[in-house]
Amino acid sequence: MPYSAEISRSNPSCFIFLIDQSGSMDEVMNPQDATPLDRPIQQDGNTYTHSATGKTKAQTVADIINRLLQNLIIKCAKSEGVRDFFQVGVIGYGGGDARSDGVGPAFGGALVGRDLVHISELANSPSRIDERAKKVDDGAGGLVEQKIKFPIWFDAVCTGGTPMCAAIKYAHTLLADWTSQHPSSFPPICINITDGASTDGDPTSVASQLTSLATADGNVLFLNIHITTKQGAPVEFPDSDALLTDSNAKLLFGISSVLPTLMQTIARQEGLQVSPASRGFAFNADLVSLIRFLDIGTRASNLR
Repeated sequence: MPYSAEISRSNPSCFIFLIDQSGSMDEVMNPQDATPLDRPIQQDGNTYTHSATGKTKAQTVADIINRLLQNLIIKCAKSEGVRDFFQVGVIGYGGGDARSDGVGPAFGGALVGRDLVHISELANSPSRIDERAKKVDDGAGGLVEQKIKFPIWFDAVCTGGTPMCAAIKYAHTLLADWTSQHPSSFPPICINITDGASTDGDPTSVASQLTSLATADGNVLFLNIHITTKQGAPVEFPDSDALLTDSNAKLLFGISSVLPTLMQTIARQEGLQVSPASRGFAFNADLVSLIRFLDIGTRASNLR
């Protein structure tokens, strides 16, 4: 059965996050929120708050990616330390630096310039530690705010165009090497988070080349999240593009991988309606759906 390989230190897997850092990511994520509001967001059994007072799409995505990296580290933590079950890469694409094609590693601190890092390296090398708010049960049916340490590996950037094709090609180069070195591993998962159209061409062909890479356990999975500032319910894991009115969303749906059985099962457990034809795609993702999508996309079983 594909996508069932055991994940271990000797047989790790890999995540790559492609993050749109274009100028349009400077737009406010939820412009309809005109007043300060602490939103309780459930993740991994905890309740967190998110300020809805003018956070941009770039800032929101950075917060969620940093929290996701922290959760991946926790999943790999054992009594003797963090086990290297995964290698992780965060690749930014936009016009924010001197990169010739606008694409490159987005880690900060000691990991600057690194493409893929072992999860234990990630645990030991945050660029800084911020203080954030967390809501916890007060024992009387309410919630109280608690300050927690929040490690930061990746900061928000938003300027320039959207060289999505170049970003996917970059991921292809990394994963071509990775799959050749780990031929029996659980296939890598590449997750692209963007708010708009590719400015360097149609990504269909390069996405097909990316998902043609494989290990003995299956092809590389390519998942896409299209975030917008539009009103309306998010569309998560659709099995057709019939409900998608945006041409860019239709294109991203078309290049997204069909969910393997493992992810279908997890999505159903989260109360989502999925079918054998459902794809790893979300449109008009709000904060809650963005967190849920990434959680499902990165929740691996068979860790040893």
